[in-house]
Amino acid sequence: MWPPNGYSKLNDSRPRNGDPNTIRYEVTLSLSTPFEETTLAILVSAPSTYPTTSPPQLQLLSRYIGPFGVDATLFGTILRTFISNEAIEWTADSVCVFDGLEWVKERCTEWFEQRKNEKAVGELLREDERGAAHVDVEEGKGKQVAELLHDEPADAKIPIVTMPEGIEITEAEAITDRKSSFVGRACRITHPSQVPLILAHLMSDRRIARAAHPIINAWRCQVDTVLHQDNDDDGETAAGGRLAHLLQILEVNNVLVIVSRYWGGIHLGPDRFKHINQAARNALELGGFLDVPDQALGKKQGRGKKR
Repeated sequence: MWPPNGYSKLNDSRPRNGDPNTIRYEVTLSLSTPFEETTLAILVSAPSTYPTTSPPQLQLLSRYIGPFGVDATLFGTILRTFISNEAIEWTADSVCVFDGLEWVKERCTEWFEQRKNEKAVGELLREDERGAAHVDVEEGKGKQVAELLHDEPADAKIPIVTMPEGIEITEAEAITDRKSSFVGRACRITHPSQVPLILAHLMSDRRIARAAHPIINAWRCQVDTVLHQDNDDDGETAAGGRLAHLLQILEVNNVLVIVSRYWGGIHLGPDRFKHINQAARNALELGGFLDVPDQALGKKQGRGKKR
């Protein structure tokens, strides 16, 4: 039945070509990202022959997503939602508007996060350039420069959080696919209270903080007879739960595993979850957390490094 529950019919006075009985609805989608909440408007056009013999069509109405102007590429991607091999497959008698809207929401979220990351990297580069120029101007005035740098360190905006005593993080080699990179890290933990401190320490590293999803994580820790566990998607929907499932099926306890995803500008689809899981497993293997007694946890094996 049209319109679906929760949607309202669009009062559209614009000329309509083709099927005069096409029904149109405007849908507002909310994007939840690590940066901020934002919304966008999508026009759903359902011809009279939908869903029997024709697919619907989705069109982006918003000219801006957050502060960023929508480009032609994103507009065209959404317009081809049901006619592109890389989007939603439509077959006769298939009701697919909801699936299409979810797919559009994911594409727009990735597009928005990419723009935010590009802006953040640009600001950091400009900040570094200003710092370098300042040092050049003050060269020869060692004392004055030293005093200035002491008062305003380059990383003043990112407070350094001390790692809990005895914690060593094993970092696996990055997995790269279509310019996106996935870096897995793992460490032994002895109490749930260590987790937020470890994550905050990682986020104080600019190299990690610049990632689109810096600290996707899951952990399990047994204290006495009680098993504590939790996970966090860090904006990559369902990723934390998949890491938690990985720890469960591997029967790994007293471990925190973290994956940082760096966006490369090309949609990976479900492959991103495969890489997130593999990056986590690589870190667990490298750190010696698999198939070993608890007292051996944290022992380094194979290639990689510890922090």
